Amino acid sequence: MRVVIGIEHYVVVSAILFVLGVLGIFLNRKNVIVILMAIELILLAVNINLVGFSAFLGDLTGQIFAMFVLTVAAAEAAIGLAILVIYYRGRGTIAIDDVDRLKD
Repeated sequence: MRVVIGIEHYVVVSAILFVLGVLGIFLNRKNVIVILMAIELILLAVNINLVGFSAFLGDLTGQIFAMFVLTVAAAEAAIGLAILVIYYRGRGTIAIDDVDRLKD
């Protein structure tokens, strides 16, 4: 028995990951690391769509864009974690509630 994975499967998996990422942002407003991971889930959903439609259409453009998105996501993760480490050293916490102190 041969199972064919169609474009619908890619779209469904991508939609599930996207919804999980959005829920992770809106339901958890206390932990910065979880918010960054939720953003990564959203970017992963975009990549799955790009690669899925690229394979479906027989064009490499979507896969090239997916590589650019991966590059931007890696840079975002590295810079975001560096900012968190510096903020933690200065304040002693990474709670979102304490970020409003930056206005002073």
